[in-house]
Amino acid sequence: MGKRELTREHILKTAFDIASVDGFDSLTIGQLAKASGMSKSGLFSHFNAKENLQLAVLEYAGEQFVARVIQPARQATPESIEQKIRLLCQYWLAWNNSFQGSCMFLDAWKDKQETHDVIQQGLIGLTRRWLDYLQRQIEKAIVRGEFSPDLDSWQCVYRLYGVYLSSHLFRSLDLECGEHRRFWLGIDELLASWRK
Repeated sequence: MGKRELTREHILKTAFDIASVDGFDSLTIGQLAKASGMSKSGLFSHFNAKENLQLAVLEYAGEQFVARVIQPARQATPESIEQKIRLLCQYWLAWNNSFQGSCMFLDAWKDKQETHDVIQQGLIGLTRRWLDYLQRQIEKAIVRGEFSPDLDSWQCVYRLYGVYLSSHLFRSLDLECGEHRRFWLGIDELLASWRK
């Protein structure tokens, strides 16, 4: 990796850290230049506009999500798809809890409501890829006979995401313990109801 690519990677990591705490809209060229130890013009030369910076950070966040959530579950070589789904939930929850603020994807959904906005389109794409991935895992478990053949896999994803969102909300209100007992109880109940 060349010097320019290393610098860009450093900028994106710094921006990702800032957005994790303060949200995408908080990212400014000036703030990021200061946090990165660069001049505004030096930083601007990498992105040319705030929107380009936000898109690059969003792409970086998507790569980090895959590296922290999907890849570890794949590398663990679980014995069943159900175990893989449980691992995905574990890493997904850890992803959310790794930020000082909250999940930047959830916060960005709150901040961006217009569907023609390029950041919103990026968020839709990333979220849809994650939901599609979860749906494929549930379909695999159905095909392998781990889950009931009459399950609606999209309804399963809907319920799984609901447990995740509920945990996020309860955690922000100090109604979820550090061990995420409510989250895991919800996951256990879902998985049990999906089995044959």
